[in-house]
Amino acid sequence: MILILFGFLISFITIILFLILCANIIISFIKKNPFPKKMLIATLSGVVLVSSIYIYEMYFFTFREIDREFIQNGPGPVTSPTEKYVANAYYEPFGGAAGGVNVWVEITNNIEKNKVQTVYYSDAKSNFSMEWLDEDVLYILNDEPNYPNSNRSIELEIGKEIYHENGLACKSLLMKDDYETCYQY
Repeated sequence: MILILFGFLISFITIILFLILCANIIISFIKKNPFPKKMLIATLSGVVLVSSIYIYEMYFFTFREIDREFIQNGPGPVTSPTEKYVANAYYEPFGGAAGGVNVWVEITNNIEKNKVQTVYYSDAKSNFSMEWLDEDVLYILNDEPNYPNSNRSIELEIGKEIYHENGLACKSLLMKDDYETCYQY
Protein backbone atom coordinates (compact mmCIF):
# COMPACT_ATOMS: atom_id res chain seq x y z
CA MET A 1 0.00 0.00 0.00
CA ILE A 2 2.83 2.38 0.84
CA LEU A 3 4.49 1.58 -2.49
CA ILE A 4 1.27 2.46 -4.34
CA LEU A 5 0.96 5.78 -2.50
CA PHE A 6 4.62 6.49 -3.23
CA GLY A 7 3.92 5.68 -6.89
CA PHE A 8 1.03 8.15 -7.01
CA LEU A 9 3.19 10.85 -5.44
CA ILE A 10 6.01 10.25 -7.92
CA SER A 11 3.46 10.20 -10.78
CA PHE A 12 2.08 13.56 -9.68
CA ILE A 13 5.55 15.07 -9.43
CA THR A 14 6.52 13.60 -12.82
CA ILE A 15 3.43 15.14 -14.47
CA ILE A 16 4.31 18.54 -13.01
CA LEU A 17 7.93 18.15 -14.18
CA PHE A 18 6.69 17.19 -17.65
CA LEU A 19 4.51 20.30 -17.87
CA ILE A 20 7.42 22.49 -16.73
CA LEU A 21 9.68 20.73 -19.26
CA CYS A 22 7.21 21.45 -22.08
CA ALA A 23 7.02 25.10 -21.06
CA ASN A 24 10.82 25.33 -20.88
CA ILE A 25 11.22 23.73 -24.33
CA ILE A 26 8.79 26.21 -25.85
CA ILE A 27 10.54 29.12 -24.12
CA SER A 28 13.97 27.84 -25.21
CA PHE A 29 12.84 27.75 -28.87
CA ILE A 30 11.26 31.19 -28.74
CA LYS A 31 14.13 32.92 -26.91
CA LYS A 32 16.84 30.74 -28.46
CA ASN A 33 17.97 29.57 -24.98
CA PRO A 34 19.81 26.26 -24.44
CA PHE A 35 17.74 23.10 -24.25
CA PRO A 36 16.63 22.33 -20.61
CA LYS A 37 18.69 19.13 -20.16
CA LYS A 38 18.39 18.95 -16.35
CA MET A 39 14.60 19.18 -16.51
CA LEU A 40 14.53 16.47 -19.20
CA ILE A 41 16.69 14.18 -17.03
CA ALA A 42 14.47 14.81 -13.96
CA THR A 43 11.31 14.08 -15.97
CA LEU A 44 12.74 10.91 -17.53
CA SER A 45 13.91 9.76 -14.08
CA GLY A 46 10.35 10.16 -12.79
CA VAL A 47 8.96 8.19 -15.74
CA VAL A 48 11.47 5.38 -15.14
CA LEU A 49 10.66 5.30 -11.41
CA VAL A 50 6.88 5.21 -11.96
CA SER A 51 7.29 2.52 -14.62
CA SER A 52 9.44 0.45 -12.26
CA ILE A 53 6.83 0.67 -9.49
CA TYR A 54 4.08 -0.35 -11.93
CA ILE A 55 6.10 -3.33 -13.21
CA TYR A 56 6.91 -4.41 -9.66
CA GLU A 57 3.27 -4.22 -8.53
CA MET A 58 2.06 -6.04 -11.65
CA TYR A 59 4.59 -8.85 -12.03
CA PHE A 60 5.92 -9.39 -8.50
CA PHE A 61 2.61 -9.71 -6.64
CA THR A 62 2.22 -12.04 -3.65
CA PHE A 63 -0.62 -12.46 -1.21
CA ARG A 64 1.70 -11.28 1.58
CA GLU A 65 0.59 -7.75 0.71
CA ILE A 66 -2.93 -8.32 2.06
CA ASP A 67 -3.63 -5.83 4.85
CA ARG A 68 -3.99 -8.15 7.84
CA GLU A 69 -4.26 -5.38 10.44
CA PHE A 70 -8.06 -5.20 10.48
CA ILE A 71 -9.00 -8.68 9.24
CA GLN A 72 -12.15 -10.41 10.38
CA ASN A 73 -12.69 -14.14 10.40
CA GLY A 74 -15.15 -15.39 7.82
CA PRO A 75 -16.84 -18.76 7.50
CA GLY A 76 -14.72 -21.66 8.55
CA PRO A 77 -12.78 -23.56 9.33
CA VAL A 78 -14.11 -26.08 6.82
CA THR A 79 -12.26 -29.41 6.93
CA SER A 80 -11.87 -31.64 3.87
CA PRO A 81 -13.38 -35.17 4.02
CA THR A 82 -10.11 -36.89 5.02
CA GLU A 83 -8.93 -33.89 7.08
CA LYS A 84 -5.97 -33.31 4.77
CA TYR A 85 -6.97 -29.66 4.22
CA VAL A 86 -8.64 -26.95 6.27
CA ALA A 87 -10.17 -23.93 4.51
CA ASN A 88 -10.49 -20.59 6.32
CA ALA A 89 -11.99 -17.40 4.94
CA TYR A 90 -11.02 -13.91 6.05
CA TYR A 91 -12.54 -10.49 5.40
CA GLU A 92 -10.46 -7.39 4.73
CA PRO A 93 -12.35 -4.08 5.01
CA PHE A 94 -10.99 -1.26 2.84
CA GLY A 95 -11.79 2.35 2.06
CA GLY A 96 -13.37 3.37 5.38
CA ALA A 97 -17.11 3.99 5.63
CA ALA A 98 -17.59 4.29 1.87
CA GLY A 99 -15.35 1.32 1.06
CA GLY A 100 -16.01 -2.36 0.78
CA VAL A 101 -14.77 -5.73 1.89
CA ASN A 102 -12.44 -8.23 0.23
CA VAL A 103 -12.48 -11.92 1.07
CA TRP A 104 -9.68 -14.44 0.75
CA VAL A 105 -9.50 -18.15 1.42
CA GLU A 106 -6.45 -19.83 2.85
CA ILE A 107 -5.92 -23.58 2.72
CA THR A 108 -3.87 -25.25 5.43
CA ASN A 109 -2.34 -28.56 4.39
CA ASN A 110 -2.25 -30.67 7.57
CA ILE A 111 0.00 -33.30 5.98
CA GLU A 112 2.71 -30.91 4.75
CA LYS A 113 3.56 -29.42 8.16
CA ASN A 114 0.60 -27.02 8.16
CA LYS A 115 1.62 -25.35 4.88
CA VAL A 116 -0.73 -22.42 4.19
CA GLN A 117 -1.66 -21.30 0.66
CA THR A 118 -4.03 -18.54 -0.41
CA VAL A 119 -6.25 -19.90 -3.19
CA TYR A 120 -9.01 -17.29 -3.54
CA TYR A 121 -9.19 -13.47 -3.41
CA SER A 122 -12.18 -11.33 -4.41
CA ASP A 123 -14.67 -8.68 -3.38
CA ALA A 124 -16.92 -10.13 -0.70
CA LYS A 125 -20.58 -10.53 -1.62
CA SER A 126 -23.49 -11.00 0.79
CA ASN A 127 -23.85 -14.73 0.05
CA PHE A 128 -20.52 -16.40 0.89
CA SER A 129 -19.84 -20.00 1.88
CA MET A 130 -17.38 -22.84 1.29
CA GLU A 131 -17.94 -26.56 0.80
CA TRP A 132 -15.62 -29.46 -0.01
CA LEU A 133 -16.88 -31.40 -3.03
CA ASP A 134 -14.22 -34.08 -2.58
CA GLU A 135 -10.79 -34.35 -0.97
CA ASP A 136 -9.09 -31.86 -3.32
CA VAL A 137 -11.95 -29.72 -4.70
CA LEU A 138 -13.33 -26.77 -2.75
CA TYR A 139 -16.47 -24.96 -3.91
CA ILE A 140 -16.55 -21.30 -2.95
CA LEU A 141 -19.90 -19.50 -3.24
CA ASN A 142 -19.50 -15.71 -3.41
CA ASP A 143 -22.58 -14.10 -4.88
CA GLU A 144 -24.90 -11.12 -4.54
CA PRO A 145 -28.33 -12.61 -5.48
CA ASN A 146 -29.88 -9.31 -6.59
CA TYR A 147 -27.05 -8.53 -9.02
CA PRO A 148 -26.60 -11.11 -11.81
CA ASN A 149 -23.07 -10.01 -12.79
CA SER A 150 -21.72 -10.25 -9.25
CA ASN A 151 -21.21 -14.01 -9.07
CA ARG A 152 -17.59 -14.84 -8.12
CA SER A 153 -18.29 -18.48 -7.22
CA ILE A 154 -15.84 -21.16 -8.35
CA GLU A 155 -14.68 -24.74 -7.85
CA LEU A 156 -10.94 -24.94 -7.18
CA GLU A 157 -8.72 -28.00 -7.22
CA ILE A 158 -6.38 -27.39 -4.31
CA GLY A 159 -2.71 -27.38 -5.20
CA LYS A 160 -3.47 -26.80 -8.89
CA GLU A 161 -5.86 -23.84 -9.19
CA ILE A 162 -6.29 -20.40 -7.67
CA TYR A 163 -8.61 -17.42 -8.23
CA HIS A 164 -7.71 -13.73 -8.03
CA GLU A 165 -10.47 -11.36 -9.06
CA ASN A 166 -8.34 -8.76 -10.82
CA GLY A 167 -5.69 -11.23 -12.02
CA LEU A 168 -2.59 -9.98 -10.21
CA ALA A 169 -1.78 -13.49 -8.99
CA CYS A 170 -2.19 -14.77 -12.55
CA LYS A 171 0.44 -12.33 -13.89
CA SER A 172 2.87 -12.66 -11.00
CA LEU A 173 6.26 -14.07 -11.87
CA LEU A 174 6.79 -14.96 -8.20
CA MET A 175 3.66 -17.11 -7.98
CA LYS A 176 3.70 -18.92 -11.33
CA ASP A 177 5.08 -22.13 -9.76
CA ASP A 178 2.38 -22.20 -7.03
CA TYR A 179 -0.45 -23.31 -9.34
CA GLU A 180 -1.21 -24.77 -12.75
CA THR A 181 -4.31 -22.70 -13.56
CA CYS A 182 -5.24 -19.20 -12.38
CA TYR A 183 -8.71 -17.77 -12.83
CA GLN A 184 -9.74 -14.14 -12.80
CA TYR A 185 -12.98 -12.28 -13.32
